[in-house]
Amino acid sequence: MTLNQRLIVILVTIVCCVGCDQQTKSFAAANLRGREPVSLLAGTLRFDYVENSGGFLGLGDSLPAPWRNVLLVYGCTAGVAALLVYTVLAKRSPAMLVVALSLMSAGGIGNLLDRWICEGYVRDFLNVGIGPLRTGIFNVADAALMAGGAIALWVSRSAKPTSREF
Repeated sequence: MTLNQRLIVILVTIVCCVGCDQQTKSFAAANLRGREPVSLLAGTLRFDYVENSGGFLGLGDSLPAPWRNVLLVYGCTAGVAALLVYTVLAKRSPAMLVVALSLMSAGGIGNLLDRWICEGYVRDFLNVGIGPLRTGIFNVADAALMAGGAIALWVSRSAKPTSREF
């Protein structure tokens, strides 16, 4: 994959994912904040707006605000920037790995935008499950992160091992 092809994949993925993420979060904030959760498909899909000041499943929520800010805003910003630089510069990466890393970057950017503009919290609103078996409350950026991680794992597991001579 050439540099121009990688850049197009990265930019299209980020623009589409971040745009969709921010639009759905704005819609959820406008229509779900302060209201009872909305349940569809016999409770399989629930829309329930929360403002998450922690990380994944609220992890780090109890940290003092300055430490939480350093970790979840500045640390994640550095991590997403490093991931993007790697994705752009990794010349021999398979196309699917570029897609996976782009999805992960887009998910990180979507949640970082929330942290930067929403006073340190992320807007979550989706919950999926059957009966008592449920996910945590998440958003489109989280789904992009998880999809990217799953694709990256799949790519790494399906790659043919190379023999190395010492």
